[in-house]
Amino acid sequence: METKLYADAWIHEARQGNQAAFSRLVKYWYPRIYNFAYKYFAEHDTAMEVTQQTFISVHKNLGSLQAVEQFRSWLYRIAANCCHQESRKQKRKKLFSFTRWLPSDNTDTPLPDLWADEPDLEAERTELAEYLLKALNQLPAEQRVVVIMKEYEGLKFREIAVALNVSENTVKSRMYYGLENLRKTLEKWNITKDKLCF
Repeated sequence: METKLYADAWIHEARQGNQAAFSRLVKYWYPRIYNFAYKYFAEHDTAMEVTQQTFISVHKNLGSLQAVEQFRSWLYRIAANCCHQESRKQKRKKLFSFTRWLPSDNTDTPLPDLWADEPDLEAERTELAEYLLKALNQLPAEQRVVVIMKEYEGLKFREIAVALNVSENTVKSRMYYGLENLRKTLEKWNITKDKLCF
């Protein structure tokens, strides 16, 4: 909570041209935006590029932010736009990753090592993660980005709506259909709820 208060103060100061405050703001939010981009692309270099582009845009447009309390939604809107722009640049599709099931050095969120002493279960978890990755890749982009924002970035429906410039009902609809489409795809592959934390 204390860090959040500091972050709000940094936004105020950065809007007034304080570069040290902006640097602290970037340091605070950089891992979160990187994780968002990494979940979207499942590729480190692309995630780094998108994260850098996000904060370049933030620096150029921070003065247009209407209110400090809108910063998170505003930031994720920029990040989502940068992801979409990067996707359009790429000639071929990439796979997208649910890091909930995948241990990775590229995330700042520690994952519980539930199967550390169970190599067979660890192998099964890796296989399930690959199926989840493929299923997520089949979602329309508008559903995929909502699922990532809600399930992995922890944004509220209201914040996602602001970030994507759509209504809350639209966000909820995309979330519902996204999860339903994931479940249907996994069922076709005979991956059942008993095997997933889903």
